[in-house]
Amino acid sequence: MEKYWVAKKDEIVEGTCKIVKVKNSEFGIYKVKGEYYAWRNACPHFGAPVCKGVITGTRLPSKVYEYELGRENEIVRCPWHGWEFDLITGEHLVDPGNKLRQGKIGYAGAEQERLGKADLEMQSDDIYIWL
Repeated sequence: MEKYWVAKKDEIVEGTCKIVKVKNSEFGIYKVKGEYYAWRNACPHFGAPVCKGVITGTRLPSKVYEYELGRENEIVRCPWHGWEFDLITGEHLVDPGNKLRQGKIGYAGAEQERLGKADLEMQSDDIYIWL
């Protein structure tokens, strides 16, 4: 594995994504609840650039006809078909078995897929990705 510089910490603000290209692959770098995450920029559904999607929150479990919103800036919504993924775990919100994953791109009906999480390293004010 090799380490590549991708950003300064202050470039990554909660609710935003910085897309970086490293060795022919794109990754979205996110800051969620003070922690940094890197996800491969490929939706497991049809390979869409998922990291270009809207960063949002979602509905929380609530009573019938009550709509409690929460988890602001913790969810990314794929720009092609609206699939929503947890930015901390990479899990699809409706089907946790469907996740973002590093490596091959899956398609609907394929074996279970997930977001590709890359390892990050922090050094002073710099963020590095390991590939």
